[in-house]
Amino acid sequence: MAARACGGAWRRGWQRGRGVPGPALSPLPRGQRAVACNARVGAVPAGKSGLAPWVPVVGLEIHAQISSNSKLFSGSQVQFAAPPNSLVSFFDASLPGTLPVLNRRCVEAAVMTGLALKCSINKKSLFDRKHYFYADLPAGYQITQQRVPIAVNGSLSYSLCIDSKMSQMVTKTVRIKQIQLEQDSGKSLHDDTRSQTLVDLNRAGVGLMEVVMEPDMCCGEEAAAAVRELQLILQTLGSSQAVMADYEIQRQIEELENGGTILNETRAFDSKLGFMPEPNLPPLILYDAKSLPANMNHQQVINIDWIHERLPDLPSVKREKLVEQYGILPEHSFALLNEDGLAEFYENVVKQTQMKPKRVIGWVLNNLLSYLKQHSLTVKESPVSSFLLADLLNLLEKKEISSTAAKQVLAELWKGEGKTPLEIVKEQKLQLLQDQKELEQICQAVIDRQENEVMVIKAGNLKVLNKLIGLVQRETQGRSNPVLVKQLLEKKLEVATREKPHK
Repeated sequence: MAARACGGAWRRGWQRGRGVPGPALSPLPRGQRAVACNARVGAVPAGKSGLAPWVPVVGLEIHAQISSNSKLFSGSQVQFAAPPNSLVSFFDASLPGTLPVLNRRCVEAAVMTGLALKCSINKKSLFDRKHYFYADLPAGYQITQQRVPIAVNGSLSYSLCIDSKMSQMVTKTVRIKQIQLEQDSGKSLHDDTRSQTLVDLNRAGVGLMEVVMEPDMCCGEEAAAAVRELQLILQTLGSSQAVMADYEIQRQIEELENGGTILNETRAFDSKLGFMPEPNLPPLILYDAKSLPANMNHQQVINIDWIHERLPDLPSVKREKLVEQYGILPEHSFALLNEDGLAEFYENVVKQTQMKPKRVIGWVLNNLLSYLKQHSLTVKESPVSSFLLADLLNLLEKKEISSTAAKQVLAELWKGEGKTPLEIVKEQKLQLLQDQKELEQICQAVIDRQENEVMVIKAGNLKVLNKLIGLVQRETQGRSNPVLVKQLLEKKLEVATREKPHK
C-alpha cells in the first residue's frame, strides 16, 4: 500500500523524566497509492507522576483507493501510470458549469467495507466541501463526507504475536469511528532544477474511502497488525487493491542529503478551514429490504441487505476454517493468509496429494515460501505449481524418495524446465535404495569408520546417532530412508554391544 499521512497528527512520545522526543511518524508525500495512513500518536501517563513511563496512544486514519474503473464523480478512467493529464474530464479540471455525478460502484464498495467492519450504515449521508488551497486541487476544495458519513461505529479485530516464534498470539480490537467517501487530489511534480512545479490531474477525483480508527492502540506493532488486517479485508472484498509502497523514507533521505531538516509536520489538509455542504450533490439515500419502496427500480438504488448477503468470507473466518478443516496451527493460518494466493495454493496441494495436511503445511511455508521470498516472487509467479508440488509430495509419501531427495527435486523444479518430479528422480537416480542388504552393508561400513562416535553412543549419548545417519545419507547421496537407516544402525549397535563382552 502506498502510504501517505493526512490530517492532524500527534507524533511524539516521551519517557517520563527525560523529556526526549521519540521517533516521528512522518507522513508521506502526495503520490500514487491505493491506501494512505495517517497516524495520530499521543502519550498518556501510565502511572504515578515521576515513576512510570508514558504509554503511547495510537489512532489511524486510512485512505483506501476504491477499486473502480472510473472516478468518484466523473466518468474518467482510473489507470495507474497513464500519461500525465490523459485521464481528465471537464469536471476533474473544475471547468465552470460542470457538475458531479456519483459513482454507484464507489458507494457499493464503501457499504461493503462498512458491513465487513461491523459499522452501522447511514441510510442518509451528506457530502461536504473541505476548502484548502493546493496547486493540484483546481476547484480549491475537496468533496468529502465529514459531518454525516456513509458508515459509523464499527470495529476491527486483529491479532499479533507476542513472541518472536509466532507461537503466542493475542487478539485485540480497535473501534472504527467512521468511513467516508471522498475524492482524491491531483499530483504535483516538483522540478527543482528548473524551479517549477508541474501538475498531473489524472488522479484528481479518484474515489477514496477514509477509514477513521479511534486511538485504541498502544504501539507500532498493534497499529501495523491492524493495518495489515484491514488490508486483507479490503483485498478480500475487492473494494480496494490495498497495495502499499512506502515513499516517505526515501523522501526524508533525499531531504537530509540535500542539506535540509526533517520537520514534525502534517503534510496534508488544514482541518481548521472547516466545511460547507456540497450544493451540487443531494443527500445520498440508501435502503434495506424493509425500507425499499415496492415501486422502486432496483437498478436505481443501493440495497444494504443485498450487499450484506453477498459478503465473502473475511480473513478471520478463513483462518478459522483453515485451522478447523486441516488441523494446522493458528499461526500457520496467519502465514497462509498474509501471502496473496498462498492459502488457495496450500488447499490445492492438499486436494491433490496423499500426504496429511499437517505435513503439507511445512513444505508450503518452510520450502516453497522461502523460495518465493528469496527470489521476490508472488505465489502466482511461482514456477512450481500446486500440481507439481503435490506430485512431489506423493513420491515422498509413497516412500519412493527421501525427504533429502525431495528437496533436491524441488530445487530442480524451481528452474522451470518443464520436467515432472518423477522425471527428475529418474534422471538423477534419486530413488530410495530398495536393497536392504546393500543398505545394511553401508551402515556397517559407517559404524566401522566411526569408532569414537560409536563409543559415545554406547556411553548413552544417543544424539550422536544423528551424525551416523547423516553419514549414511551422504554415502547413499540422499537415497536412503532416514527412518530405516536409524533402525538398522540401532540394531547393529545393539548387536555390537551384546558381542563386546565375548571378545
